Amino acid sequence: MEGFGLDTLALLGLVAFVAGIIDAIGGGGGLLTVPALALAGLDPVAAVATNKLNASFGTASATLAFARAGHLDLERLWPLALAAGIGGLAGALALPHVPRALVSEALPVVLVAVALYFAFAPGFGDAGQRPRLSLASYGVLLVPLIGFYDGVFGPGAGSFYMAGFAALCGFGALKASAHTKLANFASNCSSFILYALGGHVVWLAGLIMAPAQFAGAQLGARLAIRNGARIIRPLLVITSAALALRLVFAPGNATGAALRRMWLQFL
Repeated sequence: MEGFGLDTLALLGLVAFVAGIIDAIGGGGGLLTVPALALAGLDPVAAVATNKLNASFGTASATLAFARAGHLDLERLWPLALAAGIGGLAGALALPHVPRALVSEALPVVLVAVALYFAFAPGFGDAGQRPRLSLASYGVLLVPLIGFYDGVFGPGAGSFYMAGFAALCGFGALKASAHTKLANFASNCSSFILYALGGHVVWLAGLIMAPAQFAGAQLGARLAIRNGARIIRPLLVITSAALALRLVFAPGNATGAALRRMWLQFL
């Protein structure tokens, strides 16, 4: 079984199911699945690549659930999905050349800003607010960049899509979450195809996790549709802050090392 025991595969499936729930509501499922794959013994590229397989199933599942419930205008949104897909493909192509350590250093600051926005923005609710940017402009200027990040790194991309839809396009929580899933599916799927062609996907782990994440996303989407901003908002804050902390205190992160030294001196 490619070095995996049944207990490891069962645990990966369970993690993927929970990640599917979280990802469908507000994003951040990669916060669970990528470390789980790394702990199962995959190298960083294989962990990111394999995660794209199960994440593609999860975001496809959530997209279908939101579309069936009438929260997605697919005819209007397909150019945005195309832009996200192109960004994801470019990110996967650029992976060997991107300074991932630099991304890991800068990303926590961005994620904390996202968490603070969702925690304190008075206009972020189910009703939405006045848009600051047209959907077309958002799709041209920012969606490909987020898709690029998704292809290179992954975790947190859903939070970035959500922040753009809510803060810039004025979408309410449920509408922003639904459209995030479509964009996230596109960037996940395009980067997954390239990773698969490059032989980086560990298929056994991915094919165990994919249906589990699909099922979790169905449940998560239903919870989001039923509860709206009451569940989407706090989960976005928690996942964005948790990912920022995980990156800061990851081994090799200079900022985290400095904070640990300061804490030891304080003690």
